[in-house]
Amino acid sequence: MLARSTLQVSYKCLGLSFAFPKKRASFLQILPTRQRCVLKFFKTMDSRKGPEESQDTISACADSTTTAVPKEDTTPSSSTEINQTSSTEPGLLPGETVVREGKAAILFPSANEVFYNPVQEFNRDLTCAVITEFARDQLAQRGVRILVPGEKDRVVVRLSEEENGTVDQEASEQPENDQLKEEEADGKEYITASVGERCEQGLCVLEGLAASGLRSVRFALEVPGLKSITANDYSAKAAALIARNAQHNNVSHILQASQKDASMVMYEARGRKERYDVIDLDPYGSPSLFLDAAVQAVSEGGLLCVTCTDMAVMAGNSGETCYSKYGSMSIKSKYCHEMALRIILHSLDQRAAVHQRYIEPLLSVSVDFYIRVFVRVKTGQAVVKNSASKQALLYNCVGCGAFHLQRMGKRINQGKHMKYSAATGPPVGPNCEHCGQRHQLGGPVWAEPLHDITFVQKILGAVSGNPTRFRTSKRIEGVLSMVTEELQDVPLYYALDHLSSTVHCNTPPMLQFRSALLYAGYRVSFSHACKNAVKTDAPAGVLWDIMRCWEKSNPVKRERLSETSPAHRILSTEPTLQACFEIREDANPQSRKRHLTRFQENPEANWGPKARARAGGGISSELEDKRKHFQGKRKKPITDSSQLKSLPCKKFRKGTCTHGDKCCYSHELEQETNEDKMD
Repeated sequence: MLARSTLQVSYKCLGLSFAFPKKRASFLQILPTRQRCVLKFFKTMDSRKGPEESQDTISACADSTTTAVPKEDTTPSSSTEINQTSSTEPGLLPGETVVREGKAAILFPSANEVFYNPVQEFNRDLTCAVITEFARDQLAQRGVRILVPGEKDRVVVRLSEEENGTVDQEASEQPENDQLKEEEADGKEYITASVGERCEQGLCVLEGLAASGLRSVRFALEVPGLKSITANDYSAKAAALIARNAQHNNVSHILQASQKDASMVMYEARGRKERYDVIDLDPYGSPSLFLDAAVQAVSEGGLLCVTCTDMAVMAGNSGETCYSKYGSMSIKSKYCHEMALRIILHSLDQRAAVHQRYIEPLLSVSVDFYIRVFVRVKTGQAVVKNSASKQALLYNCVGCGAFHLQRMGKRINQGKHMKYSAATGPPVGPNCEHCGQRHQLGGPVWAEPLHDITFVQKILGAVSGNPTRFRTSKRIEGVLSMVTEELQDVPLYYALDHLSSTVHCNTPPMLQFRSALLYAGYRVSFSHACKNAVKTDAPAGVLWDIMRCWEKSNPVKRERLSETSPAHRILSTEPTLQACFEIREDANPQSRKRHLTRFQENPEANWGPKARARAGGGISSELEDKRKHFQGKRKKPITDSSQLKSLPCKKFRKGTCTHGDKCCYSHELEQETNEDKMD
């Protein structure tokens, strides 16, 4: 214990270490202005606390060895409140504001020194809901019952197709007193855990890249049954901010800050007793650097939450970069968003298998400009042998978009034993059987289900039964409802508008096309990853037969089709299936009938990825100009053909333009560009 006459204060981020006497006011006068500014909030706390209490508060807040920041964003959005508070208010430094999201109030610098993005409020709300249900399942085995504010009845929602069009909600609609009666009948004594309280039998949570600390603070205030939360960030400024935010929200007893490399924090926790029950990784860009450490540091049966925002790489723009990061080739396609989910799951399973561990996906979603996966990590040498048969190579036709999957391995059940062997293939010929074009090879990707429907139904029931808990509850309910309706054993999907575009005909109404598939004896569903998705177990030939039947009633001008085009090859073949386009009742899913929020529009301008945090803050003017230039580019089509002369001709660049001077696009811009390159 230190003597009461002095208080040791150390700030690593300022390189400041000194003995702090009782008469702090006179001592602060000799400090430089910049350093006095940082310590100003200590003085404001003394006006409300006694000398001894304020000393203890300062030592707890300013200890640099335990200071760190959680990597989460916090900025204004349509659903996030921003309170501009004067710097004279206690606890605020000059230029800071208070960002309120959920139950958290975060002190946030006005400059871009610490990363925050309001778009991902849905991400954080969904994560709180997932961890709450995970904690409910895990802590029930430890004799702990969690209490969620506003939650009265436990309802598990199952969307079923009924004649009356209502939702079948079943499973234990039991009030708390009924649950207590059951617990007493079992003869077990349960400990109750509430939000904001430390539970000794609770979960240990790590947020590896915490930034402002918003996510970790929300965990502490909104998720019950937690023992400790470690919010880590490599940035010293972020670390100082997270410590202040923890104290500002009165969660310092649960939330511990750490300033280390995220990988090192997880590698140091590889021991069985040091592992975390929940690890959350939400980096700026790719999480590939942290995956190997994460699959080792999560406990047996623990929850691993990963966000990827490098969608350009995972959606096929840079397949070679995707392979170097995730061990999988991405390709451009209409199903690229679901493929991105399967790429990250493949990477997680592959890295876990190195350590004799495997993953069980609980929920995988593609939202806005990022993807988010929640997986359970377990250990088992026998189960790891199934890993090869869970991955698949992907053959994608560049002409019509038909795809085929080829499993990497094969397993045969022989009673008490399982026989493993290499898979046979390929499943396609040199050229596509439908349009005659070549195939692209992508993957390997995860070919097993993306979700645990039972677990998703628990989350859906909790959110729908307590709609005031999150501001994005309506969207969570809509997305999870679509997830429960998806065909779990059917990887990837087709886009209806792409099918009609391939044969150059009008797009059939979605319900009529789905009805045609159902009449043909196949299953079909939507996908949460794409508005016009057709996820079905029907082969590609059946889809083209339906499109041929639709084209007969909505004919295209065959004389305009090139003989080598996919449309000509497809329409030249007579359909072997006579499609029926009469709308069936079961063609319209419950989520669509109930008009749930499934694919919401952007609520404000410049809605999307934000700039990376940088030292000194601020955002480059070039980035701002680029955002304004491309904002709403699809909503402002060119109506005057003369404006096309300002755009370069792509065919001229390839040397295939046959219009010459009559071309509506510019050839001069291309020539000037080539001359500049030669100079």
